[in-house]
Order: sequence, then C-alpha cells, then structure tokens
Amino acid sequence: MTYPHITHHGAFNGVTGSCHELHADAATSYLIDCGLFQGADTSNEGRTGQGNLDIEFPLACVRALIATHVHIDHVGRIPYLLAAGFEGPILCSEPSAKLLPIVLEDAFKLGVSRDQKQVERYIKLIEQRIIALPYDTWFCLRDAADLVCRIRLQRAGHILGSAYVEFDLKYPKTGEKKRVVFSGDLGAPHSPLLLAPKPPHRADILVIESTYGDRQHEDRRTRRQRLERVVEQALEDNGTVLIPAFSIGRTQELLYELEEIIHCARTWTSLAAGGRMRDGTAQTSDLETNWPELPVILDSPLANRFTAAYRELQPFWNQEALKRVQSGRRPLGFEQLITVDSHGAHMRMVKHLARTARPAIVIAGNGMCSSGRIVNYLKAMLGDKRHNVLFVGYQAAGTPGQAIQAHGPRGGYVSLDGERFDIRAGVVTIGGYSAHADQDGLLKFVTGMRKPPSHIRIVHGEQKAKQALAARLSALYQSKQQALHLTIPQ
Repeated sequence: MTYPHITHHGAFNGVTGSCHELHADAATSYLIDCGLFQGADTSNEGRTGQGNLDIEFPLACVRALIATHVHIDHVGRIPYLLAAGFEGPILCSEPSAKLLPIVLEDAFKLGVSRDQKQVERYIKLIEQRIIALPYDTWFCLRDAADLVCRIRLQRAGHILGSAYVEFDLKYPKTGEKKRVVFSGDLGAPHSPLLLAPKPPHRADILVIESTYGDRQHEDRRTRRQRLERVVEQALEDNGTVLIPAFSIGRTQELLYELEEIIHCARTWTSLAAGGRMRDGTAQTSDLETNWPELPVILDSPLANRFTAAYRELQPFWNQEALKRVQSGRRPLGFEQLITVDSHGAHMRMVKHLARTARPAIVIAGNGMCSSGRIVNYLKAMLGDKRHNVLFVGYQAAGTPGQAIQAHGPRGGYVSLDGERFDIRAGVVTIGGYSAHADQDGLLKFVTGMRKPPSHIRIVHGEQKAKQALAARLSALYQSKQQALHLTIPQ
C-alpha cells in the first residue's frame, strides 16, 4: 500500500455519518470526524440496526480524532468510538472545544444512559481528551525519523467553530512531502455571525463535501428580506410559522436575522409614529405584521444551551455582529424571544398555539423532523391550513422533513412516529439559508488555491450531487489543461 492512503467509513454514499481515516503510514492513522448516520443513510452506507453505531473498523493504528465541527452527523459516534477502545486525543477548534461537550452529553443521554453520574463521568472523560487548537496555527501530531505529521485548522464558515483540516506530511527517509486537505462541511459567504471561509494555499489531495454539488443557492445577500416576506405572508393566515432547525448553527443564524427584522420594524414604527419617515414625509406605517410584538419561541433546551454558548463565544463572531453588540443590541437574546425548557411547558405551548392559532414563530429541533420537539408541533398543526412550515436547511432523503417538503405542496401526508398525518399547512423552503456552500462555492474553494489539488475525492453528497460536481471539476481542469485524478468512493 502506498501512503498516504484514505479510507472512508461514512458519508461516502450519503450526507451523514462523516468518518474518514487518513493512513499516514502502516502504523499511524488519523480519524477525521466520527458522526451518526441519519435518515436513508442508515442503509445507504451498508449498515442496519445497531451497526449504524458500532465502530466496524480497527483502531490499533488510530492516533487521534480531529473533529471538523460539532454537528451530530460529524461527532455523534464518539461515545461508541471510546467504547470500542479509542484512547487518543480529540482535536478541534477553540469554539468547538466549548460546544462539543454539550453535543456529546446530549448524544450520551439519548443513546447510552441518562444516569447523571454516568453522564458526568463521561463528560469529564471527553473534556480530558479534548485539545483545543487555535485557527491558522500548525500543531505537530508526530515527529519521528520516518514520519513528520502536522495539522492546521482553518475557518470553514459552516457553524461557529467549524474548520477544514490541512495535513502536512513529510517522510524524511524518502524526502516525500504531501499536503492533504479535508474540507469538512464548507459554509457559504455572508453567513450571520461567521467569517467566510478562505481556501488553503495548496493541496495535493483534497477530500471535499458535495452536499449541494448539483445546485446553486438563492442570493444570500437578500435572504433576510425573503425571510421577512415569507413570514409576513404566512402570518396573514393568523397561524404559527413552524421552523424545524438544528440546535446549533441554523437556530442562532435565524435568531440573528429575526432580531434584525424586529429592530428595523421597531425603528420604522417609531419614525412613523413621530410622523417622520425615511424620506422626510409624514406617513403612517403599512406594516402587515406587528413585528415588535411578534413572539419568537425557541422551544429546545439544547438550542438554548448552544445559544448561551454562542453568546460567550463573541470573540469568534464577525465584525458586523460585534458592531451590533457594541451598539447595545442583543442579537441572540432580544426582548421578543421566549425560551421553552421543560417538557411540560413545551406541551402547554403546543396545545396553546394549536388551539388559538395566534401569530407566532416557533423554532424547534430537530432540523429534519425525525425526532425532537418539532414533531409534536407538526402532529398538532400539520392538518390545519392556518399554519405554515418553513424549511431553511437541507432535508436528507428518508427523513420526515424531506417527505413534508416533497409532498406538502401537493396535499400529501407524512408518517410521524408510525402515524399518518395529512399535510394541509403551508410548506415553504428558503434555500438561501443552507449552511453548506453551493456548487459555485465548492468550485471556488478548489480554484482559489494557489496550487490546486491533482487528486480530489468527492464525499458527503447524494450520488447526483457528487456526479454533477465531478463533471464541473473535470471540465474546469480540462479547460486549463491540468491533470486531475478524480475519485467518488463507493
């Protein structure tokens, strides 16, 4: 076997379960992510039942785990990795080091045990294993006569703390050098709170995601205006807007943009009340919705914890977000925000909104509607045309979210917890809210390198997305008469 060599243990036939192994030499390898399989990926990756969770590859040579970010499909199998005997460190960015114990505590409670003493012992173990790395700084993993291995994390712009990983490999005995880059999940420009990702200077081998490798996003620069219009239209029905969202990343972006809408509406209303509009004329506000008094309900204890952590991680926010804070605003803790923690309070909120159909925005997990509190809202409200479901994130094949997205506009139905529910509520999707780069963004990540890779492995995407991205990359390299070895792992 020639080195370096890459083995894929997940996210090669789908978009979840990310887990890749870089074999630096015969006795040394490193894992990049170890995530849960979700939706149809539980069978797509050739695994069923408990096999989705078991670690089915040898660990004797695995020296460390590098977590690109803390989404569950990238870190959710860490409890099972430890149970399988992995004893190495867990390396991640500084923000991820704060967020990862929260994610893994939740995963442990859901999949292993809710016994508080066991949870505390487990989290203490995780915290002892974590090594927090600053961005843009080389860290030496191995320095030996036969192998020198360093890694560097760079901002990926996907969620707070997300990173792509650069491996710098040197083989002193042969003089060979290789730069291997794992993209993790790449974000798109203009994301709230986050600095945009910048491509690495070079790569010999690139492992790149392809979630949206076959499509372009809507214009992200104007997505706040689209969100405002969609909510205005939905609330004309005097119902609730349900937004399934992942507890980390998407939820905080939504809160950030809803705060901006409310802030602008309050300013507009204040000017109108004083008879002074922006053009100096005396007019009255024609706002359909009273945004300053519209409740925004965050019904997710986990999302509440992450939002609090995001607030503590302000040094990693972008300049726009920091300026809002400096001006006295609270982008992630505004006045209209209502948080729901206990299960009893959650069920009371579901019944209240279903009965009264009062205008409100509800953000609840999980993002693909496969579990979590959003399911109770959907059961209570999908059959009522006054309500609306707003999707702002990717819905993996085989998930209830994807079924609602596909069949809702045609008056179809969805199965939730084994029960059929007709879809009469409105269903809307805003694609510009994806936390993933689109096809052009992925191509720019490659072409933005001073020395583009000669070998690219495309992972983390549906088959058509991978094929579409491969076609664009092949055409691009051919037009520049550059050699490319392109691989789509099977």
